[in-house]
Amino acid sequence: MKKQEIKKLSKDEILKNIDKFKKDLFNFRFQKINSQITNPAKITETKKTIARLKTILKGKLNA
Repeated sequence: MKKQEIKKLSKDEILKNIDKFKKDLFNFRFQKINSQITNPAKITETKKTIARLKTILKGKLNA
């Protein structure tokens, strides 16, 4: 998810996306343990997306 896409989202949508990406990250970890993951870079990408979402959410809460 790009920064411009995240900025267009409302607070509720950002929170829903954070939950969704956390679940995805949880599943990726299990896939990694079982050697079933096809693209290990997805783990890092998901972590960065969660961080972006949290950063934008923090800015919206303070504004």
